[in-house]
Amino acid sequence: MKLSVELTLYPLQDNYIDIIRACIEKIHSFEGLSINTFPTATIVVGDYDNVMKMLNDVIAWSYTEFGKCVFIAKFLPGYEAR
Repeated sequence: MKLSVELTLYPLQDNYIDIIRACIEKIHSFEGLSINTFPTATIVVGDYDNVMKMLNDVIAWSYTEFGKCVFIAKFLPGYEAR
């Protein structure tokens, strides 16, 4: 099943732009995903398991690297957002 996720990150640190950029770069390191970044969100499309693994890894990585951050996600199963 395909899954589309709209993901928005709200870092709780002063250097929030750098943290957002680093997280977007981390998302782009995963293969097999279609990724489109906009000013307010990043949309990730791919196989359900691949998208969920990316989310799991990126959220854990961001906590290790930057501490607490707020992630807002909208999930659209069975839909390929463009």
